[in-house]
Amino acid sequence: MEDGRNGSIEPGEPTAAVVAFPRNPDRRQVTFDRRELSAILNLYGRMVAAGEWRDYAIDHLTDRAVFSVFRRASEAPLHRIEKTPKNAARQGAYSVSDAGGRILKRGADLVRVLAALEKKPRLVDI
Repeated sequence: MEDGRNGSIEPGEPTAAVVAFPRNPDRRQVTFDRRELSAILNLYGRMVAAGEWRDYAIDHLTDRAVFSVFRRASEAPLHRIEKTPKNAARQGAYSVSDAGGRILKRGADLVRVLAALEKKPRLVDI
């Protein structure tokens, strides 16, 4: 391949250019702050240790931030934890929904909303 300088590319040099799109300052993204992400990742770690969850994805959109959890990366998310600031005054900025899109819990306190996803002990007949 040629790079235009001397006709060859040195070994180890990247062959493709990375194009970075500038952020639009007029359209700010909603993000999770450090405290929120810490609470979410604490729950995620416990659920991974229990064998319930295996992967996650974070999406920062213009109107909401979404933390999706998966049993397998190739499947649809088991649960979505959303932060929607425009709902903060009415029903709370945070919500947790299941795979079918049903909202399990909504509120202004993230820790209380995340409690809906905590693994509850089950009684087993022996």
